[in-house]
Amino acid sequence: MHFYRLIYFFTILIVSKSGFSQSFSSQVPQLKRYTPAEIIDPDYGIIRYNKLVPMMGGDSLRYTKDGYNAQGWQEDFYVSGKLLHKGFYADGFIKIFKNYYENGQVERSFTSTDLKHAKLEVFYEDGKVRSTINYYEGNAQNQYDFFRNGSPEYIEENDKNIEYLFKRYSYYENGLPESMFELVDKKSKKYIKKEFYENGRIKEEGSMIFRKDMGDYQKEGSWSYYDEKGNVTKTESYHNGEKE
Repeated sequence: MHFYRLIYFFTILIVSKSGFSQSFSSQVPQLKRYTPAEIIDPDYGIIRYNKLVPMMGGDSLRYTKDGYNAQGWQEDFYVSGKLLHKGFYADGFIKIFKNYYENGQVERSFTSTDLKHAKLEVFYEDGKVRSTINYYEGNAQNQYDFFRNGSPEYIEENDKNIEYLFKRYSYYENGLPESMFELVDKKSKKYIKKEFYENGRIKEEGSMIFRKDMGDYQKEGSWSYYDEKGNVTKTESYHNGEKE
């Protein structure tokens, strides 16, 4: 599963805020301790705290044992006594934080440079970078994901207001490209898209246009399709996403 799908997973979690708020309001953070199985999702890591971060789109709150919004530095721990989470809170929301694996390695680190910009870095258990996401006004603007071997898995870059893409690349674990989608004409919002087989040969290619009125990318012009040996199997022509 590509790690970039985390963005959609986070969005789903953020919408359902009540369960998380209740869990923190009914527990004493200093006393409640967690096992790794309770807190670390096998696919997404320690995502429990994401919805407490407004700059990542979160809107849930953390409460103290007395029922007040958490303020200042707060810490959570594993059953073993090892540090799990340390974050600075203001009125129940997280401003900056770090999560940790039980071995002491940082699992993720969130920082903000100003009121609009923030950065999330996620790591594997051995310390290698798993993902870097730059946020602008609560939305992921740029994202860079990596396989455990260090090779790139996914790259996405958007315009400042997150209205349209600059580029979106994905890769196979062997380092070869899986797909490429890149803006080639900013004025007309024209893109080139290519899909590849795992052996590196091109699978299909063509142009697309971003339709702002529809918020969608549509095929435009000639598209070519290939077999795994590089032979053209068919060509098609599109206009406004419709095959001619």
